Amino acid sequence: MSSLLHLSTSFTHSTLLKNPNPSNQRTNNNKTMICAKIREIFMPALSSTMTEGKIVSWVKSEGDKLSKGESVVVVESDKADMDVETFYDGYLAAIMVEEGGVAAVGSAIAFLAESEEEIEEARSKAANSSAPPPVAAVEKPVEVAPVVPIKAVVSNVGFSAAHPASEGGKRIVASPYAKKLAKELKVELGLVAGSGPMGRIIAKDVEAFVSAPAPAPAPAPAAAAAVGSGSGTPSVELGSTVPFTAMQGAVSRNMIESLSVPTFRVGYTITTDALDALYKKIKSKGVTMTALLAKATALALAKHPAVNSSCRDGKSFTYNSSINIAVAVAIDGGLITPVLADADKVDIYSLSRKWKELVDKARAKQLQPHEYTTGTFTLSNLGMFGVDRFDAILPPGTGAIMAVGASQPTVVATKDGRIGMKSQMQVNVTADHRVIYGADLATFLQTLAKIIEDPKDLTF
Repeated sequence: MSSLLHLSTSFTHSTLLKNPNPSNQRTNNNKTMICAKIREIFMPALSSTMTEGKIVSWVKSEGDKLSKGESVVVVESDKADMDVETFYDGYLAAIMVEEGGVAAVGSAIAFLAESEEEIEEARSKAANSSAPPPVAAVEKPVEVAPVVPIKAVVSNVGFSAAHPASEGGKRIVASPYAKKLAKELKVELGLVAGSGPMGRIIAKDVEAFVSAPAPAPAPAPAAAAAVGSGSGTPSVELGSTVPFTAMQGAVSRNMIESLSVPTFRVGYTITTDALDALYKKIKSKGVTMTALLAKATALALAKHPAVNSSCRDGKSFTYNSSINIAVAVAIDGGLITPVLADADKVDIYSLSRKWKELVDKARAKQLQPHEYTTGTFTLSNLGMFGVDRFDAILPPGTGAIMAVGASQPTVVATKDGRIGMKSQMQVNVTADHRVIYGADLATFLQTLAKIIEDPKDLTF
């Protein structure tokens, strides 16, 4: 997963800065000047909601030669870690934002020199450019302040290789390049102490582990004991303050933005006996319940396009041409909504395979932007935790989100007046009342219930 670095060009000769006219770029001896290029490497915008990025790890070191298309740095955006590539050949002359540092989108994070001769001048430019950050820190402390506190928190809490958001330390969090390097060097990441943001393992940690003497791994058991103490609950220092990760910051901004949308909620009870029976029948073929629910929802939306519409500017709304079902997934450090595109048109088996692929990529923070930003309708399912009903918050830019509760045995009255037992689940839809009305949701839910209670069309 990669993106291209944003670079701007400056020329080392002063005449080019003052006079960009190529006709004047000559010496008195009529010899054409060879003007070396020094380019700034900017923090790229890796998603539409990204305002700042965190340097997870530098794949290359200062002085390294770079080739066009080669990965230079791993950046943590608000949703994923992305390998960022360079547009140009050259040398990584100076790194301005170290690993763990945060930079605003569009700000310089390094300098690229065209040749070795310009490396020193590029470093001089970087040194001169490094003066302004204290001023920026006063104006926008949120962009700069986390750099030092993050390390302090890591030191106080005592985390090593396990990320504080991991499930009881079971899952090791490392940068993509660190994982690749560990695989090449045959290093077990569980033995490596992470020095990156919030205990993340970065490339230099793997390199340090390999070059360290044999006794070096000894502290790992102690760290593991500290993290894993108790009954599988992540160990944290009570009373400590931990800054938001980029993903948590994005979730926070989205939730605040959603407060400006006038929403309403409609609930519906659906009998799931037939769906449960179908699931048991085709589960062995790789079909997931999430895919079945997404497929049923998509087929219902196809008959009720108003519920698949969205309002983004407050002045108009769009009947979306595709039915893309976004499904909320909890991952280390936040929440993300991988998208099952064209869910109404894809068969259930392909949809299930795609869903498993998306979940794996989401948990590895390797989703492409189009895989989590293109949803037109969202599902949030807490049924696997035994939650019988809940309300979900509407994601900005979408028309509706459906909260799905657990399917539970329920005593019901049959048509002939007797008492019977059926499995039922509660779904609650939160919708944007500017574009979707009560009758729209009511008829949509009726259609959804019919599809789930007679699911023959789900495998067609």
